[in-house]
Amino acid sequence: MVMTSPERAACTTAYMRELSRAASALGVTKAQLRAAIDAADQWCDDNAAAFNTALPTAFRTAATTGQKNL
Repeated sequence: MVMTSPERAACTTAYMRELSRAASALGVTKAQLRAAIDAADQWCDDNAAAFNTALPTAFRTAATTGQKNL
């Protein structure tokens, strides 16, 4: 499921804080980072079926949707 706009914003903020703590400059603007997070989230949603199929059968059949979406 695609994240909501507030969830994507929170993810962007958390990632920026992590980079700041690690002293790892990324060299992109906040808007560019947000666009990358938006694109990655959309890609995950678009490819969820392929991801599910790639999981080992034992886990795929035992895990809930929520457990597989972590």
